[in-house]
Amino acid sequence: MKRKAVKVEKRSIDTKELLEAMDELEKTQGVKKEVLMESIEQALVNAYKKNFECSDENIKVILDKTDGQMHVYQEKVVVEEVENEKVQISLKDAREIDKNYKIDDIVNFELMPKDFGRIAAGTAKQIITQKIREASRDVIFTEFEAKKGEIITGLVQKVDNRMVVMDLGKIEGIMPTREQIRTEHYAVNDKIKACIISVQKGAKGSTQIILSRTDPQFVRKLFEIEIPEIYEGVIEIKSISRDAGSRSKVAVYSPNPNIDPVGSCVGQKGIRIQNIINELHGEKIDVIEWNEDPSTFIAVALSPAEVLAVDVREDEEGKFAQVIVPDDQLSLAIGKGGQNAKLAAKLTEWKIDIKSESQFRKMLEKNQLENEEDDIQVESDDIEE
Repeated sequence: MKRKAVKVEKRSIDTKELLEAMDELEKTQGVKKEVLMESIEQALVNAYKKNFECSDENIKVILDKTDGQMHVYQEKVVVEEVENEKVQISLKDAREIDKNYKIDDIVNFELMPKDFGRIAAGTAKQIITQKIREASRDVIFTEFEAKKGEIITGLVQKVDNRMVVMDLGKIEGIMPTREQIRTEHYAVNDKIKACIISVQKGAKGSTQIILSRTDPQFVRKLFEIEIPEIYEGVIEIKSISRDAGSRSKVAVYSPNPNIDPVGSCVGQKGIRIQNIINELHGEKIDVIEWNEDPSTFIAVALSPAEVLAVDVREDEEGKFAQVIVPDDQLSLAIGKGGQNAKLAAKLTEWKIDIKSESQFRKMLEKNQLENEEDDIQVESDDIEE
């Protein structure tokens, strides 16, 4: 049966209210009006096909950008010979509508669906509500993504064996067990500081924020808060190594020879560093001066132990340092459970082997004896020949 393009009376979906809602959403949430209208139009297409059981037809819905009027069209492609009347129209029939139609052009038949205005209004409202939620989530994600690496204060809401859930105001953050200092105990309503180490999109677009009190970045930011020279860039933190809850080593440097970087970080009577230690509930902090000479840097990194000598070697296998300390300083240089040596190695990024003075002397004597035996063996081989 031949169908002609039909013009029907315009229908609106609470025109004024819809346009005002879209304008407000664009202004406050940054959602472009065009994007919102496209989403509503597509949702209306789906709603129309579902309600009028015409999933096999090409339906298009257009909302007028100026007055919000809704138009529903059935699209048909102009063809020479029609095989499917639901999506095609013959060239002959199309030219009865407009003589300028050509093969592959689209003819739009405006429909007049009964009661679709009510369905459309509900659909539009749902889309706007959805977009508001999505925009709010995007705003929160962007806000906290910009705070990644920063310290934030939150209120503990829940504590279990797997994580601590914290109220951050606009959103919740979680601190997994691995990010909790093992010597600390958290309780509901505790107000604590933590570092934002990860901001990710979760299920259904929600924002997931991972917090940490064990990450070295937490110590770095505490230094920036307590020490103005670091915040201003006068003093640089070159590296940090940490055994959270027990000890940290922080290497600092200032290009200004008139500034004592270590003294500035420690503060008068140790008040600056004490504030950081208090926040970390007694965690020991060694502040040392960074040096571009690896031997010097490694020696101070092993503080509080005294170092006699450092021999460094760098090859394709990596960076290796042989350190000699007085006999009575060996246990101090290594530290309990090897902690001091491990932190120094991580801080300097050198593999460190520590020997006492007597151990090193014995090693030299052993090497000398082995060399002498090799010489004797060579001489004996020469005599036999």
